[in-house]
Amino acid sequence: MISVPLSLDLFRGALDLEHTGRGVLPHRLPAWARAQYDDAQLSMAESQPTGVRLVFRTAATVIELDTLPTKRDYVGAPPRPDGVYDVLVDGRLVTQLTAAGGDVITIDLMTGASTTATGTPQTLRVDGLAAVPKTVEIWLPHDETTELVALRTDAPVEPVQAGRRLWVHHGSSISHGSNATHPTGTWPALVAAEAGVELLNLGFAGSAYLQPFIARTIRDTPADLISVKLGINIVNSDSLRLRTFTPGVHGFLDTIRDGHPETPLLVVSPILCPIHEDTPGPTGWDLERLADGELRFTATGDPDEIPVGKLTLSVIRAELSRVVTQRALTDPNLHYLDGRILYGEADNAAHPLPDDLHPDAATHTTIATRFTSHAFTPKGPFA
Repeated sequence: MISVPLSLDLFRGALDLEHTGRGVLPHRLPAWARAQYDDAQLSMAESQPTGVRLVFRTAATVIELDTLPTKRDYVGAPPRPDGVYDVLVDGRLVTQLTAAGGDVITIDLMTGASTTATGTPQTLRVDGLAAVPKTVEIWLPHDETTELVALRTDAPVEPVQAGRRLWVHHGSSISHGSNATHPTGTWPALVAAEAGVELLNLGFAGSAYLQPFIARTIRDTPADLISVKLGINIVNSDSLRLRTFTPGVHGFLDTIRDGHPETPLLVVSPILCPIHEDTPGPTGWDLERLADGELRFTATGDPDEIPVGKLTLSVIRAELSRVVTQRALTDPNLHYLDGRILYGEADNAAHPLPDDLHPDAATHTTIATRFTSHAFTPKGPFA
């Protein structure tokens, strides 16, 4: 077996590799951006490699990947499934693997306390591949922090130059992957496959707050297509009011436009989420359900505060539509998509949000189909 150096040119969907002492940790934000905001939730979300994959050309029949995942265990809740590694050969899914070991973070949702147990690397093996040149993609788990320790093959490996348009997408946990069951099953990954584009997924679970360093990252990253899905986390955290949300959106878009003045840019508002349509945040755990071992969310804000600037999803959609309409008068490549086109009232009746906040795996496919139909049609913003 040949030991293959884990260099950045073998990765797609990652902007940085951190050398940890145990291996390399792919990051979806550059080091300078991570240094600006030492937040535990963002650090966890950013290090979960949704959309990150190893891509190389090889005639190997055997591939081994030593990986060190970080699992999350919530006290009193059902155990989370192990993260899935999707292995594609020439664009076709050939196998799915899991790594049972690794580090484990145990979190008590009632108190917020957590402990970490250190684990050991696991070896994933793919064999029986045809001994012919082929493009191999190993998509890392979208919801599990993953350090890579070593890559071995029985034939030489070479990087593959990307030849397709690059789509940079930013959003919250639904863009990150929420309840999708495997990494190529998240709605952004499904869109990228259907539309034939390269994906850089900057969806960060619980962490999309119009942060300037995320806008600067998008500004500084080469991109042919850009979309930003804004709003739900701001309601979840009750972090802004209307008078600060509006200039925040303008500033976020201004920064992106500093680096991409004419790139097609699609602003997407939140999908339907009944608990927050007309009730402000913050979002809290449903403690009665949690006591029964069920993870569900609830809205805890006061609708009477909407007139003084409290944000709901209805308010945010109206304001995003207004801002984009205003800016599009001088920016013809700026577009708006109401998130309820992706998931609306009828969808909620058929496939309610399992935890009242995130869609299920089947709904990721629905969202992907509708986004592709809207954005990538001949008259769509990404035509």
